Amino acid sequence: MNAGFFGLHGLAWADLLQLAGHFAMLSLLAVGGAITTASDMQRYLVVENGWIDALQFNTSIAIAQAAPGPNILFVALLGWSVAGPLGMVATMVGIMAPSSAITLVVGRLRHARRDALAVQAFSVGLAPLTIGLLLATGWVLALPLVQHPLSLLLVPATIVFMLKSKRSPLWMIAVGALVGALGWA
Repeated sequence: MNAGFFGLHGLAWADLLQLAGHFAMLSLLAVGGAITTASDMQRYLVVENGWIDALQFNTSIAIAQAAPGPNILFVALLGWSVAGPLGMVATMVGIMAPSSAITLVVGRLRHARRDALAVQAFSVGLAPLTIGLLLATGWVLALPLVQHPLSLLLVPATIVFMLKSKRSPLWMIAVGALVGALGWA
């Protein structure tokens, strides 16, 4: 096999299995979607292992979120950035397989017992967990902005724009792109 084509990028097979295993563990925590675990993905890929840098991490998420298709595409881009096609397969199988199997089983049980108080309490209890995970993800993605004050001003400006106007959020994305292209952020 040609390692260049399959894209281990210097990662050992044991590292690839560890990558898949970590994403499988995150799959079990991804209440509210894979994006809720992005803060731990960043810790694992950037801080702990140094396989990619913070810019590659944020760029992978930005590209995947801007592209049409499922939101989970960012996991594929992260895997590709770490270890090429094999990294992409490792992260996608890791993030999809455990949660899909559990969803199938629990979904059937929940449907059969949807009137039970425990099932309703469990469903309601997941909301604060999801919000907390999303806040952690937002924090990790916003950290690089601290170095660029103008970027920090774009965040509240976007919030105000979205609350006060009925215009498309694409306008603020265009403003952010212009600020970045001019090198101001």
